[in-house]
Amino acid sequence: MDYGSCLLASLWQMRVEISPGVRLFVDIDGLGLVPEGPAMVARPTLLYLHGGPGLDHSLYKRSERNPLSEVAQLVFYDHRGNGRSDWQSPDEWNLDTWADDVVRLCAALGIEHPVVLGESFGGFVAQRYLARHPEHPLKVILACTAARLDLDVIGDAFHRMGSERAADAIRRFFGGDASAFGDFFEHCIPLYSTEPMDPEGMLRPVMNMDVMNNFFEGEAKTMDLRAGLAAAQCPVLVLAGERDPVLPVELNREIVDALPEGLARLEVIPSVSHVQVVHEATGLIREFVLAP
Repeated sequence: MDYGSCLLASLWQMRVEISPGVRLFVDIDGLGLVPEGPAMVARPTLLYLHGGPGLDHSLYKRSERNPLSEVAQLVFYDHRGNGRSDWQSPDEWNLDTWADDVVRLCAALGIEHPVVLGESFGGFVAQRYLARHPEHPLKVILACTAARLDLDVIGDAFHRMGSERAADAIRRFFGGDASAFGDFFEHCIPLYSTEPMDPEGMLRPVMNMDVMNNFFEGEAKTMDLRAGLAAAQCPVLVLAGERDPVLPVELNREIVDALPEGLARLEVIPSVSHVQVVHEATGLIREFVLAP
């Protein structure tokens, strides 16, 4: 498929080969080129890295049009091993591969210097991408994420905002105990939002539980992305939810502290929890994307 034709489409879905035998599911919304007088002017590309792991990008889809498509071309995709992308094998389910896939996908689509938005687990990927490819992004947005999983901080937040049962479930599940998923779903998932969760929306993702379990049983236990953040060269906007127990504000502050001085700013979105942050911060994201 000719990518040039995608630039003229307001909405396009496709499977893109990023390396031999590996295809990622990609969903493009908004124009990449817009007429301005006698010229065609390129809009910035906003590349979304979804949460999970083991989910897909469908939680970004709402009944109303994303207002950011008015100022940027939005590129959504499912990480390797996730959603409708090729699942491949467990030895490819790691942050280095997912981070390098950002560059591979951009090369396949002809995208140079994107604005990369990593949410939750996608923020882990975005931080690793920053460390491995600091010259690649124009800007980076890290939303409701962390550089490490501090189970004490996370457990205390679930206890404070929920219950001891929620705290116990999150410590077990994030600690790699796959048998805790039922308790996690019952006691923790309702705290991902300060509003009632959309039951239909929760059913939409194509899930690969093996990726989720593989990550929490393995790499998540030793993940600490702070040292790599020192390599960052571009502006970074860090967004946290005031009522987010999943990856609380103090863990988002650690990211800002690890980034080079003057590159990062933290915005705490009041009265919201984990899954609400990106939607409620649309205005801040728009301002950041358009800033020179």
